[in-house]
Amino acid sequence: MEERIRGWEKNVRRVVPYTPGEQPKRSDIVKLNTNECPYPPAPQVQRVLEAFDAGQLRLYPDPEASALREALAARYRVRPEQVFVGVGSDDVLALAFLTFFNGEKPVLFPDVTYSFYDVWAKLYGIPYRTVALDGEWRLKKEDYLTENGGIIFPNPNAPTGLETPLDEVEEIAAKNPDSVVIVDEAYVDFGGTSALPLVERYDNLLVVQTFSKSRALAGLRIGFAIGSPRLIRYLNDVKFSFNSYTMNRLTIECGKACVEAEEYFQEMTGRIIRTREWAKRELGSLGFSFPDSRANFIFAKHESVKAAELFEALRREGIYVRYFPKPRIDDYLRITVGTQEEMERLITFLRGYLHGNV
Repeated sequence: MEERIRGWEKNVRRVVPYTPGEQPKRSDIVKLNTNECPYPPAPQVQRVLEAFDAGQLRLYPDPEASALREALAARYRVRPEQVFVGVGSDDVLALAFLTFFNGEKPVLFPDVTYSFYDVWAKLYGIPYRTVALDGEWRLKKEDYLTENGGIIFPNPNAPTGLETPLDEVEEIAAKNPDSVVIVDEAYVDFGGTSALPLVERYDNLLVVQTFSKSRALAGLRIGFAIGSPRLIRYLNDVKFSFNSYTMNRLTIECGKACVEAEEYFQEMTGRIIRTREWAKRELGSLGFSFPDSRANFIFAKHESVKAAELFEALRREGIYVRYFPKPRIDDYLRITVGTQEEMERLITFLRGYLHGNV
């Protein structure tokens, strides 16, 4: 029976929400579906957790998260007033949409990309236009050198893992001086080239990164943006008009410790990169093709077996990957790079399944 619409529902804002990757309740699985880091955070974070005084939680946190912003400024060699932090990069990006994309012209982003972009655009009533990637899943810079109300794209892109060269990113920023250009670098630490050096030259360029992937803190929710002081001031004005105390005291301390653990950060990202390259070779030998990922995942298609079939077979085995039943990408699996042992289990199962031994 169809449910009756209440009178108050006429004023409800209705949107189709973003669908995150499944978070299984089982503990006996190989979880390769949400691009989390397979390794624990830096030991320095554990020490913060052990020493934290719970009595501090009766007090509001620093609304500017100064300690974390200063640590990030030192790490990336910018001024603290060029750094904005939020509750995960999703929070940072959502606030950036709300702050900067308020014109009548459409915001531009790729047609195959992070699927939260169109959700935010619809939520805030922002006009937008998706721009098709080419036949090799690459962003075409020429498509972004036209009138627009703003530009956003991930680099490396998701779910393809491909990187847009830095000179093309610069050209997009340089030739759109009247638009804010946001480069979403959630996966840049796995072999990509950051656009951060360009923020000193282009006051319309905002670079966004996250602690959820390469810094193994998805459970704490930390994201940040770096740009010109003017961009950051506008972001802060919106944030402080929305919720001043978005980041708690414990998260600020853990985030600062994580930023300062540079040696551990380099070790973990290097390990993931090595495992990714090994997995590419193994998947290739099993008949998979994929773009040359510079992220912590592989976007793979098999030559003869449908992605939906492989997705279900892997799931039954307790190996979770991501499948998107959407146009253009419904024959691909996005496989997060796990530990070497997890990836070996994946490859062993696929080899047996594809050869009829499972």
